[in-house]
Amino acid sequence: MDRVLVFAASEFSRNYLQQLIEDGCVTVNGRVVCKTSQRVKAGDGIRLELRPTPQSQAFKPETMSLDVVFEDEHLLVINKPAGLVVHPAPGNWSGTLLNGLLAYDPAFALVPRAGIVHRLDKDTSGLMVVARTRAAMDALVLAIAARQVSRQYLAVAHGLWTGTASVSIESSIGRDPRNRLRMAVVDLAVSPGKTARTDILLMSNACDGCFVQCTLHTGRTHQIRVHMASIGHPLVADAVYGGRCLPSMKRQALHAYRLAFTHPMTSVEMVFSAPLPHDFSGLLVDWGLRYNAPQGPRCT
Repeated sequence: MDRVLVFAASEFSRNYLQQLIEDGCVTVNGRVVCKTSQRVKAGDGIRLELRPTPQSQAFKPETMSLDVVFEDEHLLVINKPAGLVVHPAPGNWSGTLLNGLLAYDPAFALVPRAGIVHRLDKDTSGLMVVARTRAAMDALVLAIAARQVSRQYLAVAHGLWTGTASVSIESSIGRDPRNRLRMAVVDLAVSPGKTARTDILLMSNACDGCFVQCTLHTGRTHQIRVHMASIGHPLVADAVYGGRCLPSMKRQALHAYRLAFTHPMTSVEMVFSAPLPHDFSGLLVDWGLRYNAPQGPRCT
């Protein structure tokens, strides 16, 4: 049955058509068919009822509070809280930043992905830039690809830091061959992946762990989390990569605190900073780690 539908309705994916069959949306000669393996023959009359997918219903406005650090007619810079998913995906078809942007300004519906040009993990807090126009989006995408957008993160990791105070990790990242839900450092001669580089600077050290600044030179999935774990310093509460949850920190201790780029339309150099969330600053206090917060406005 599913092979016949793929041939007859090639504009739809096989997975979508299989789901319709299993949901009872297909009849053969007036009888409902619920098995994709159902055999059909020449002359059978097939009726297919199309239903909206979760994906097609995900792009709808939902009012939510957004911490807007900067905005003009071309772009927004947002301080994303931990726990907010950026883009709809299986398990999170609503309540995402994309839904909030569509409610914040209907013009975001005219821009692909509501202007989202880069992402943060659900449990990572901090700064993101979002394009309000197609011209701004195209320019920002090119700037990110050319590594002209500076992104710096703060993280707390397990383990006493030893060795030099700064290190540059250049290890390729790809799907973990033993667990497809994780990323891992891979050998490109053996496994598929992409080159990745993270510069790490020690900010403060303690017996329980270390407080570091991470500068991205590439933007691979889970890059900082994977690189830190690869050198024996998994992030606090990052259970996926070996971190342990603590009473004061239930999500990965990672915060995108600084974002700098050239404005795509005005060519003005822009620098933004975001204060540490309460759970993050509380962890620093608990572990006796020092942090000199940036002074002055959140954007310059």
